[in-house]
Amino acid sequence: MRFLKLPRSLRQLSTHVLAIALGVLLTVSTLQVLPSQAEPAPPVTVGDTSQLIAQRQSPATAAIGSTSFVTAAVNRVGAAVVRIDTERTITRRVDPFMEDPFFRRFFGEGFSQQIPSEQLRGVGSGFILDKSGLVLTNAHVVDKADKVTVRLKDGRTFEGKVQGIDEVTDLAVVKINAGNDLPVAPLGSSSNVQVGDWAIAVGNPLGFDNTVTLGIVSTLKRSSAQVGISDKRLDFIQTDAAINPGNSGGPLLNGQGEVIGINTAIRPDAMGIGFAIPIDKAKAIAAQLQRDGKVAHPYLGVQMLTLTPELAKQNNTDPNSPIQIPEINGVFVMRVVPNSPAASAGIRRGDVILQVDGKAITSAEQLQNVVEDSRLGQVLQVKVQRGNQTQQLSVRTAELQNAS
Repeated sequence: MRFLKLPRSLRQLSTHVLAIALGVLLTVSTLQVLPSQAEPAPPVTVGDTSQLIAQRQSPATAAIGSTSFVTAAVNRVGAAVVRIDTERTITRRVDPFMEDPFFRRFFGEGFSQQIPSEQLRGVGSGFILDKSGLVLTNAHVVDKADKVTVRLKDGRTFEGKVQGIDEVTDLAVVKINAGNDLPVAPLGSSSNVQVGDWAIAVGNPLGFDNTVTLGIVSTLKRSSAQVGISDKRLDFIQTDAAINPGNSGGPLLNGQGEVIGINTAIRPDAMGIGFAIPIDKAKAIAAQLQRDGKVAHPYLGVQMLTLTPELAKQNNTDPNSPIQIPEINGVFVMRVVPNSPAASAGIRRGDVILQVDGKAITSAEQLQNVVEDSRLGQVLQVKVQRGNQTQQLSVRTAELQNAS
């Protein structure tokens, strides 16, 4: 009753003090019951800043540590990456009238012998496959070169001998004689690569030696036709790691420092897009080049286009279209190479290829892969749609290099 007789202001103050005391009592009780969830931070002295810095360190920094994964990857493979310098002498065509006897008598016999020539130099990259001195690079780096010089990261230079070139896959093998104590690049597997994986390009872009760029794998199985080089048979790894002229032939690494591809600078108009030949494909080609000096590629001899019902309908509704196309899925034959296996088998322009050996064909890239995986001289059973009829044709593959 005395509490009720107190002035109102004093009663409110007493209520607040009671609430605070009750809150403190509950907090102490909680700390005693659940010490693992409410332990106070250890005291830090004013002069000891190391613990304070450690507490503020971000999870990403703690995971990377003092050395980044890029540094570790490059250190693992860097010594095996080489620079390739090439020299090629080209001779300009002499004007035919200079070979005329009249002009030779007038200007002298020595005049026609002064044939102008030009020295072309190129720079590319590569990497050492094994301790015996085999170097893998792009075909366009060493093709038609009169002299090939391979320079190691430690400054040693060796004359390189081209053992084999395959223009279809843009791969080449070069041999150097440098003893058996060479650094070797660890090879990974491109079949394990996924979109979003780290991609590290190493090489000599634009002549700047030992350059490293970082990105991710943008997409996989980007066909050479989509890239704009229909004369190649490749499915590229696409990356946003910077790849410039001079990077050609150098390795594309994963985050563990393993080679997953061979960088290929083929699109000068590309901005932030690079392409690499998958290492699994390169391994098989390199083995054949080392053994035989070349790779035999089977072919049919057709220029083709992926056909869809929508594309065919668009053509058929055009009053100026010279041909009506079946509105189906398949591969449309735009042209047949004369004296080719396709021509010999009776394939015609305007045919739509539906199946090969009983397997449905729905894209030009798929047909190209089926032919590439076949053997030279193998007979393929090709089902085509010609107008309203279907026909079964037997096509015997031939070697692509023999095609003119």
